[in-house]
Formats: sequence, structure tokens, C-alpha cells
Amino acid sequence: MRKEFVMRGQTASGLTEVLNFGKYKQGYAYRMTEFQIYPSTNIGGVSLEFSATVTAAKVLEDPSNPNFNNDGLIATAMLTNSSNVLGPSATSVVNDTYIITQNLILAVVDNLVGSPLPINWQCRFESVKMSGPQEATANYKQFAISDE
Repeated sequence: MRKEFVMRGQTASGLTEVLNFGKYKQGYAYRMTEFQIYPSTNIGGVSLEFSATVTAAKVLEDPSNPNFNNDGLIATAMLTNSSNVLGPSATSVVNDTYIITQNLILAVVDNLVGSPLPINWQCRFESVKMSGPQEATANYKQFAISDE
């Protein structure tokens, strides 16, 4: 089994993607190690304000207003650029201790008024080998979060 792998794509602003872990292999789980977003068009444009979240819950976490009290929030990212700043500013926060055993919801939004742009995203994961009791605990924890 590969130790690291990447999921990436492009999503229209305001929409979601399901990051599918349906190929779950018994005895293994996954850990997100990196989350990045990048413009798809107007890269040299003066202003942009993108945000994104990855959630392991029943509903998505609002990328524009992430709540870090949400146990299911695994990652959030923000990318901004304006005429007042010398270059783009990118920030991401990843809970790399969260053990993933079920599908995730990725949500993106272009926060500027006008024509929203699609957003490129990339997530890096690593596989984690687990014993039977560890696997049961991780599955129960994710079930409890996604069933709230």
C-alpha cells in the first residue's frame, strides 16, 4: 500500500466535493498532512479571496466562517491577494492527528463579490496502519462525528 498519496481537483465556488475513502482497506486509515488552494483563472488579477474547508461530518463547515470547535473540521485554507499587499497570502491549518476512515466533504468559496471563480485544491494524505482496537476506536469516533 502506498504510504503517501494526493487528491486534487478544481471545484466551482460555492460547491462541494466528496473525498472518497470507499477503497478503505481493513487495518488502515489515513491522515491528512497538507491542504492547499490555488486560483484557476485570473492568476495575475489584483484581488482574490478564496477559502476552503475539509470536514468529516454530516454537513460541510462554511469555508468563509470556519468554526474550530467543530470536531469534524479537519482542514481549512485561505488565499488572498489585494492591491494593498505585495503578493498573495496563503494560510492553511490541518489537523494532522485526525484519523480518517470515512468520506470527507471539501467545500470552496470565492468570497469576492462578482463572478465567482473556480478554485484548484490539493490534499496530501498518508496511510496509517492500525491494530484491531485502534481501528474500532477510529471508526467509532468518525461515526460519532458524522452522525451528529
